[in-house]
Amino acid sequence: MQLPRQPLRGRDLQTLVENQTTYGLRDAELHLFETHTVAAGVKLDFDHPVLATMLRGKKVMHLRQRPGFEFVPGESIMLPAEELMTIDFPEATMEDPTKCLALTIDDERIRRVVALMNERRPKTDNGEWTFTDYNFHFLNNVAIHQIIQRLIFLCAEDHESKDIFVDMMLQELLIRILETESREMKLITAQTNAGHDRLAYVLTFIRNHLSAKLSVRELSKRAYMSETQFYQAFKNEMGCSPVEFINQERLKLAANLLQNSPASIGEISARCGFNSVSYFTRIFKRHFRQSPSSYRHKRLG
Repeated sequence: MQLPRQPLRGRDLQTLVENQTTYGLRDAELHLFETHTVAAGVKLDFDHPVLATMLRGKKVMHLRQRPGFEFVPGESIMLPAEELMTIDFPEATMEDPTKCLALTIDDERIRRVVALMNERRPKTDNGEWTFTDYNFHFLNNVAIHQIIQRLIFLCAEDHESKDIFVDMMLQELLIRILETESREMKLITAQTNAGHDRLAYVLTFIRNHLSAKLSVRELSKRAYMSETQFYQAFKNEMGCSPVEFINQERLKLAANLLQNSPASIGEISARCGFNSVSYFTRIFKRHFRQSPSSYRHKRLG
C-alpha cells in the first residue's frame, strides 16, 4: 500500500527547513528534516500515526496533551494521526543544524502487528496488546535506536531487497514500541498494585533503590521465585531483562538530576547506582547520543 503523496500539512515548515528528505515505503514514509535556523511556532501534522525521533540538536514540542517540553536526541514520541505539533527550534544554525526523523506508518500495518502479538505472544496478565492512540513520549532503548538507524540506512541504500528488509525492520520496531508502552503502563500502576502483584512489587522496589547494588538473585527472592522463573516472567512482562530495566531507570534518574541538581557528574553517577563514572558516561552517551555534561549544558542553556 502506498501512503498519500502529501502527508505533511504544516506548510509553515517549508520556509524554515533547509533540507527535507522523504523516502516512500510500502507501508510507511520516512522523513528526515534538517533545520538550519532558529525558528518558533512551526506547525506540522500527518495523516497517519507517526514516530518522531530526535537525531541531533534540540527542539521544544507543544502538543495538545503536553505543552512546551524539550525533545532531545535519544527520545521518541509516537503520535496518533492528525495530531498537531507546534515546534520551536531554539538552537538550530547552519553549522549545527537540528535533525529529526518522522516515520509515518499505515494504520492497517499497525493493526496486523497488534493482532500478531495477541495471537503469538498473548500477555500473561490476560490483557491484550493495543497500540497507543495518545502522545506516547519515551526514551529509546538500544534496540529501538539501532532499528531507527538501520531504517535510515536501508532507505538510502539502493538494494534489490530493500522493501523486504524494511518490512522486517518495521515489524520489529512496532513490536518494540508495543513492549515499551506496555512497560510504561506497568510502571504507572506498579505502586498501586505492589501489595498484590509480585512483579509490581519488584518494580517499585527497584525504582526506590536505584542507588543500591541490585541483582537478579536478590530480586527473585523478593518475588518468591527461582532466578530462572523470575527472569523469564520479568522479560515476558517488561520486554527487557531485569538488568536492562535497571539501567534504563537509572538513566532516567540521571537525566532528571542533570537538569535539576547542582551535583557533579561523579555524584550523580553514584546516586544512580553506577559503579564508575566512565561506565556511567559510556552508557549515558549510548542512550542519549551525548555525554552527561553536554546533556546538562544543552538542557540548562
